[in-house]
Amino acid sequence: MSHAIQMIEGGSVTSPKGFRAGGVFAGLKTPGEDVLDLGILVSDSPATVAGTFSKNKILSPSVTVSKRRLTNGGLGRGVVANSGCANCAVGHQGLLDAEEMSELAAAHVGVGDSEMFVASTGMIGVELPMALIREAIAKVQLSDEGGEAFARSIMTTDTKPKHVAASFEAGGRSCAVGGVAKGVGMIHPDMATMLSFIATDAAVERSYLQSALSRAVDLSFNMIDVDGDQSTNDTVLLFANGAAGGAEISDGDSADGSAFEQALTAVCIHLAKSLVRDGEGANHVMAVIVDGAVSGSDARIAAREISSSNLVKAMVHGRDPNWGRIMMALGKSGIELEESKIDIFVNGIHIVHEGKAIPYYADAVISGMAAEEVEFRVSLNVGDGSATAWGSDLTEEYVTFNSAYST
Repeated sequence: MSHAIQMIEGGSVTSPKGFRAGGVFAGLKTPGEDVLDLGILVSDSPATVAGTFSKNKILSPSVTVSKRRLTNGGLGRGVVANSGCANCAVGHQGLLDAEEMSELAAAHVGVGDSEMFVASTGMIGVELPMALIREAIAKVQLSDEGGEAFARSIMTTDTKPKHVAASFEAGGRSCAVGGVAKGVGMIHPDMATMLSFIATDAAVERSYLQSALSRAVDLSFNMIDVDGDQSTNDTVLLFANGAAGGAEISDGDSADGSAFEQALTAVCIHLAKSLVRDGEGANHVMAVIVDGAVSGSDARIAAREISSSNLVKAMVHGRDPNWGRIMMALGKSGIELEESKIDIFVNGIHIVHEGKAIPYYADAVISGMAAEEVEFRVSLNVGDGSATAWGSDLTEEYVTFNSAYST
């Protein structure tokens, strides 16, 4: 069922009613114009919370603290986040620092310690500079216009803040979903250095909120790739405070639930694509559509395999229509397929039919691959499953940048 979802111009995580945010420069990152590195998002009233987290076996204690608080009731008031330091691989001190940072933020906004979640992003192996954080956290000014400042405060190698919001109708009332995200390197999420915080003023039942977020994450953040590496700090948190009023949404099959999920998914996909578009050194985004798969799961696996292939990424960077690399990645995915049924299209131009090359105008394909977004469609023709993944190209700039990240 399709609903009237409207993207909100200039929208952010504070577009929904009852949310405030802000950011400040604490000194965790190199000073510069408009540089912020410590931010807080808070709901004016208690909110139901859902989350997904990195499945990396090496986790930041900031993730550990937030996961604990999510499982201890699923209610909260907000999150404090820092950039410039991942608070990871620093031993037990990292847990103490994550707890203290959340307690400092909770005291600043006047909520209980357990109601404040925490997230960190930046260099692994460096302790949080708690002296700087203690001094700066009280300087975070919160407002319902502070969504962009909060988005800037969580940036590391991002070149621009990423925020968006969408409105939808539930129970005859206007509601909104807004979010921010960061992360343009170490991006190959499997969640449940990428962070995303989302807010809605709709009232949403906890278990349904979690399942809706997990579905949205699977269609968005879990379908992007910049460099094939999975962060130790990946966190997505969704807060629902019910400030818009109306009955609680508890069923995705209802009209209200369907509208909410469409808005949530639209926000997540927009943010996910923004991360890929700003990928370290990236010049192009590739959209990989796999259809005709035996199942949706197979389609997702294949689309991710193609979008994360370094050879396909290099091919996009060089505007080289070397479709054999797509076939290689498809075969490597291990999904069920029949080679003799595969069709491949580049920007709508049919270049492979029934597993074999067909005549096409190469210059037209090469010219089309100069576009900011390049689309590959792979039709397996063995079922009805489909999925879309997004990836960035692999450039010399990415290698140069990451060869000296810590120096």
